[in-house]
Amino acid sequence: MYYCSVTLCSSCKIISCIVLIYSSCYKFLCCITGISIVHGDIAVLNDSLKNADPCTAKGCKWPKSGKYVYVPYIISSEQRNIILGGMESFHLSTCIRFVPWNSDDCSYIYFESKDGCWSFVGRQDNGQYLSLQKNGCLYHGTVQHEILHALGFHHEQCRSDRDKYVCINKKNIEVPLLKITMTSLIINHYFGSICIFLRYDFSINGQPTIFARADPYFDWGHAKHMSSNDINRINKLYECCK
Repeated sequence: MYYCSVTLCSSCKIISCIVLIYSSCYKFLCCITGISIVHGDIAVLNDSLKNADPCTAKGCKWPKSGKYVYVPYIISSEQRNIILGGMESFHLSTCIRFVPWNSDDCSYIYFESKDGCWSFVGRQDNGQYLSLQKNGCLYHGTVQHEILHALGFHHEQCRSDRDKYVCINKKNIEVPLLKITMTSLIINHYFGSICIFLRYDFSINGQPTIFARADPYFDWGHAKHMSSNDINRINKLYECCK
């Protein structure tokens, strides 16, 4: 493994890369200037449809092999134990198994301390970054939150059925919280999810941006770890009980 700077063509926006050269896999995990962050912490490429959930594309899920779903990883962070602890929580309650990257793995998660906390949604071809900035993101719940994105899950407030449970106050919000078409797992929206934002997130005037239909004054979004609903969603999506 080594670091380099490359330009592949005049239209490419690659400013740096990590080249992984082994017998069965030759690929680039690239830092691309065309990455944007939407919905707070979702990474998308600028040439993709930002209003679409990238996880609707074929191949979003990590493949299952026998009883388990193996997700290769590389960690560059000094705070390895916090990240490994977040991974272990998935091992204890789901069929997800994070395994160190090896030469046969062409899809994997590269944990690195970049600017902010963010992840792509679902498995990406040829490796993907998951950013956990060392000053601000290295908390157990945040690690779980970003890993859930990498496994294919979006935020609760962006679910296609969200209007049954919440209202979005558009006049108070700085960016649109668009609904995303998602696979129905027959699991209700849950305010205790680790993947839901706070009532005042993205506010432009200090007023609530999201409120619960059942109780406009209900406060939520303070989870410190995955809820049972989060775990059930993983187990259903990846058919962990089969």
